[in-house]
Amino acid sequence: MNVMNDICRLLNLRYPIIQGGMGNISNAELASAVSEAGGLGTIGAGTMPPDEVEALIVETKRRTNRPFAVNIPLQVTPHAAEIAELVIRHQVPVVSLSAGNPAPWIPRFAEHGIKVLVVVASVNQAQKAEAAGADVVVAEGYEAAGINSPLELTTMTLIPQVASAVRIPVVAAGGIGDGRGLLAAFALGAQGVQLGTRLVATKEAPFHDAYKRRLVEAKENETVIVGRSVGRIRRIMRTPYAEKLLEYEQQGMPLDEFQQYTSEDRHRRGALLGDFHEGFINAGQIAGLIDDVPTVAELFEQMMTEAKTQWQSLSELFR
Repeated sequence: MNVMNDICRLLNLRYPIIQGGMGNISNAELASAVSEAGGLGTIGAGTMPPDEVEALIVETKRRTNRPFAVNIPLQVTPHAAEIAELVIRHQVPVVSLSAGNPAPWIPRFAEHGIKVLVVVASVNQAQKAEAAGADVVVAEGYEAAGINSPLELTTMTLIPQVASAVRIPVVAAGGIGDGRGLLAAFALGAQGVQLGTRLVATKEAPFHDAYKRRLVEAKENETVIVGRSVGRIRRIMRTPYAEKLLEYEQQGMPLDEFQQYTSEDRHRRGALLGDFHEGFINAGQIAGLIDDVPTVAELFEQMMTEAKTQWQSLSELFR
């Protein structure tokens, strides 16, 4: 079942489904699987050095000839300029910009025909991104996994406001992981969705099995917010390490110490090594809905079929 809307036409996709940039644990295997399944796979540059990002771009191009993206978290990576040049040199068709002001970067990508997605957390940010020349805004509610906006706006409230405020296509992110969420995002005014946590629990995602099992077993209330006390909002799964981090925070942890405890090394320990005592795992509130580990292609087909079924049911209801 194909979908054709502005997102699909603009980015040359079969399905309006985008992979969120999973910084530092991104890999070519998952990104290419998402693209091959009809969505937009994404390499999350995180804080990786340029040579590692380049290797991922080359490997992704080897695995798929479908469009994919590179996410550059502008204020997180010390290598933004180098990675931007890699995107241009390797003719990556789409770039995703987050965690910083995208305005100075957009014209450089535009002159090379690269489509620019900008991740936003408010109406004001979305309007500024549009004015700067963004092709798409990805509006992310704080249900999402990982680093979040201190504004803490929910997807349900954010998407319709952003959709009413800009003319460019809007993608909904945060709390979406099945066909019902996809249909709800469309109803709120989005033309596509961005998935993060749900894609961790897929067969092609080469993260530790313990990470995937934890997502499958998770109940609806098992993600926690850390970092409020230091102005650094991050949503992670409740684990022994998360409990320890929350306890330290209650004792008055300073920002530099919090950053050490939530470093990318600690992230990798949890996500790639399955060590929940010395590392953490990002997880969005959607974790409570995850109960299987399909292939990416199976997941997308399930989502599209479920969305269509729900739409038909609602059509009957409102007839």
